[in-house]
Amino acid sequence: MARAYIGLGSNQGEPVDNIRKALELMHAAEGITVKAVSSLYLTEPVGYEDQPWFYNCVAEIGTELSPQQLLEVLQEIENRLGRVRNVMWGPRTIDLDILLYDRCRIETRDLTVPHPRMEERAFVMVPLAEIAGNAVFPDGRTIDEATNLLINQKKYICIQQKIW
Repeated sequence: MARAYIGLGSNQGEPVDNIRKALELMHAAEGITVKAVSSLYLTEPVGYEDQPWFYNCVAEIGTELSPQQLLEVLQEIENRLGRVRNVMWGPRTIDLDILLYDRCRIETRDLTVPHPRMEERAFVMVPLAEIAGNAVFPDGRTIDEATNLLINQKKYICIQQKIW
């Protein structure tokens, strides 16, 4: 069984409920088991800034799915929860991103793992370090090592200890 880390984010509708529903749907999907979920963080939008702040967390999953199959399941969940792709980095009911999949490097037309730009974003790295600080990137660095470079940004607020 592979270990993967999924970034979850929402800033439309009822963001906390959207994230909970996404976690429930992931856990109920065949071939996926949610193993751990970080605290919930309220974070500034990146890129397109004229929108509400995001609620973010990271989930560790065990999966029997290939990376491509996992991507397809996550996109089905996004669609089921009303995800609309109008503006790059824009508002969304739910965003589910594969951050890491074991220690694999993947570059296809549809999927890049490790997730591009994740190491630049405290809203990804801080919750990831919370549940998987000793996890390792394909190049051998730990999540904690990469996260320490971002901690001074302070563009996040931990708002709730546990949602799962």
